[in-house]
Formats: sequence, structure tokens, C-alpha cells
Amino acid sequence: MSRTRPGSRLLALLIAGLLAIGCWQVGDGSWIYAKARLAQFLLQRAWCRALAGEAMPKPWPWADTWPVARLRMQHPSVDLIVLAGAYGRTLAFGPGHVTSSALPGQKGTVMLTGHRDTHFRFLKDVKLGDYLALTGSDGTTLHYRVVEQRVMDSRREFVPAGQDTEDLVLVTCFPFDAIQAGGPLRYVVRAERIAMAPIHRQSRPPFLARIIHECRREAFETEAR
Repeated sequence: MSRTRPGSRLLALLIAGLLAIGCWQVGDGSWIYAKARLAQFLLQRAWCRALAGEAMPKPWPWADTWPVARLRMQHPSVDLIVLAGAYGRTLAFGPGHVTSSALPGQKGTVMLTGHRDTHFRFLKDVKLGDYLALTGSDGTTLHYRVVEQRVMDSRREFVPAGQDTEDLVLVTCFPFDAIQAGGPLRYVVRAERIAMAPIHRQSRPPFLARIIHECRREAFETEAR
């Protein structure tokens, strides 16, 4: 009867361990992505309530944040609800507004942050001259054009948020394909305020179209009561 060599058994255990770790990593990444998409669905509904005049509408009962803006872009296709506060627990569900910066419509620079592997992953495809739109909770939409992209070291530099400008600054971690999160590098996109961006026809994502339809129906039913 043949015996299994100790080296072969150790190799088999090592392979099994690596496979288990790989499955866990894939599952963990899929959960993060699914959570981000589900959160945006709930945030879209809370955003409708904000536009209707509700102050600080919580997307779910235990939330400690609320929608403050809607960020849109046509190329690449982006439609995101921005949350109050740029904290870790907030960024897990959507891009966050840095509280020390201006809100949409206020004088000063608006600064938003997001994770490089979920909501702000699109920044790697943004180019100079691209247009963005930012809508505040009062329904006013501001238009911007990308004028600067750069990588900075957070240990030596800080992102300027001047009060005498009306820029939009988007910040995420860098590089986008980093294995470990939390490094010192930041990818910064700065867009300047413009009067109006060119209008292009663009179809809405199916899930967003359903949300908008439901919001309009709820508003109609509320007015009819």
C-alpha cells in the first residue's frame, strides 16, 4: 500500500488554503459591490424626499447621514447620490461631501470623496475637458468642466478648498489597482464652474428610471390626498 508523502500532503493543504482565501476575497469584494449598488437604490428614494423639501431624509432608519447632492456625468456614465460627511461608514454606501467645504450653491469649493474601487472608480476614465453636473437638495444644477488631474501625497500636501473659487474637487485613493487600501497617495480631479454644459441625449439606467417613475408617482399621490 502506497503512503502519501508528507510534502504532498503539505502541498495539498497549502493549495486548499489558497483556494479558500481566494474565494473569501472574491466573496468579500462582491459583497462590497452589491452593498454599494443597494445603497444607491435606497439613496435615490431618499433623494426624492430631499427634493420634495424633507430636511435630512434618512435613507434607512438607523442612518447617520443623508443625501446632499446628486453627481452626474455622461461620459463615462455616472449618476450618484452624494452623502453628508466623508467618513468611513458613509463612504461604504456612496461618495461623501467634505463638511468643511461648500455645499452646492454656496460660495467656495465643493469637495467630494469616494472609494477608488466602487463609487469613484470612474475617475480613472475621466479626461480633461469632460463635463460634470452637481444638483443640490434645492433642485439647482451646477455645471463643471474638468481642468486638472493630478496625484498628490497626503503626507506632504493637502487638497486646497478655497472660499474664493467655485470649483468642484473629487478625491479618491491612488493607485486604482492597489492591493492594499489606505495608502498616502490621492488622485485629485478639479473641475471649474461653467455656465452650462453641452446637452447630449442619454438614456437612463433601468434601475434609475424605475426609481424616478416611483418618485413621480409618490409625489402625485401625495398631492392628490
